[in-house]
Amino acid sequence: MKNNYYAVLMAGGVGSRFWPVSTSSYPKQFHDMLGTGDTLIQKTFKRLTTFVPTENILILTNERYNDLVLEQLPKVRQEQVVLEPAMRNTAPCILYAALKIQKMDPDAVMIVAPSDHWIENEEAFAKDVTACFEKCETEEILCTLGIKPSFPNTGFGYIEYEKDGGPKRSGLKKVHQFREKPDYGTAKEFLAQGNFLWNAGIFMWGVNTIVNAFKKYQPEQYALFESGISSYNTSKESTFIQEHYPLAENISIDYAILENSKSIYVLPATFDWNDLGTWGSLYDKLDKDESNHAIVNAKVISEDAFGNMIRSPKDKIVVIDGLKDYIIVDNDDVLLIYPKSKEQDIKKVLNRVKDAFGDSYT
Repeated sequence: MKNNYYAVLMAGGVGSRFWPVSTSSYPKQFHDMLGTGDTLIQKTFKRLTTFVPTENILILTNERYNDLVLEQLPKVRQEQVVLEPAMRNTAPCILYAALKIQKMDPDAVMIVAPSDHWIENEEAFAKDVTACFEKCETEEILCTLGIKPSFPNTGFGYIEYEKDGGPKRSGLKKVHQFREKPDYGTAKEFLAQGNFLWNAGIFMWGVNTIVNAFKKYQPEQYALFESGISSYNTSKESTFIQEHYPLAENISIDYAILENSKSIYVLPATFDWNDLGTWGSLYDKLDKDESNHAIVNAKVISEDAFGNMIRSPKDKIVVIDGLKDYIIVDNDDVLLIYPKSKEQDIKKVLNRVKDAFGDSYT
């Protein structure tokens, strides 16, 4: 652990595909989705503290979640919570956080990590990240972690790397291009070629490197946030951000920087990973009972039922008969019973509920 190691923990998303547990007022990162006793943001925070000083971790979230962050992460001070007054995708918030860190420590290296991922081998994760940090301290490169594909997944973006590119001593490979979520046939081709990785959305870089990349590839965005340098990390910061942040372009870090830069390297991860984006992905990672059900909190009696994802309030008895491969979620005022095969349509269901019954259920 080094004092110039920093982390930006991204915790502003809604996670609507985990409805009805995840709602706009209480999204999935603040829930114990795995039934372990820790919420997703708590697990991610603990993972980062193994190699980043606690005081160097910034929590980047929407201002409506400020109290939830402080409640669930009692070691975090208010000044570590970076609040977005408007949703503008990942590029503006990463630039904002990077400029704050640069002002604190111009020699900083930083990781940008989502708050809601599942990572099994946390020691391997720390080793991979610090290996990237060491390269970023000495070279002006942008690094990302890629996950070795285990099947032709159509729900992830992919990273295509140059087979002979990159400094071999470190395991890093030069990125050729980022590829959008493919159809099944294209995903099979990616795996057959052997130089494609799943894009985990985990990034490492020197703070000066990423700021310079914004200066080069997003000059208007850079100028907008750079104009507030004198206010960052002071009592004037909030006023500046409230006035200027909504003016930022709504653009992802992928489109703003990564698809433009010629100095991006990927490290094939040595740990198991899942982005926990859907009930189906959660089902895949949980232990199963004799009927192949994945169960969180519930006490289940099952007859002629198989392969269901079941979640309820703690110790609630759930009786199911004749259901196969369903999502069964009982949460407060909503009961969801829905085919796993249609889980991508839960967002549409959410909109129908909103239209029929209002925002209070979503």
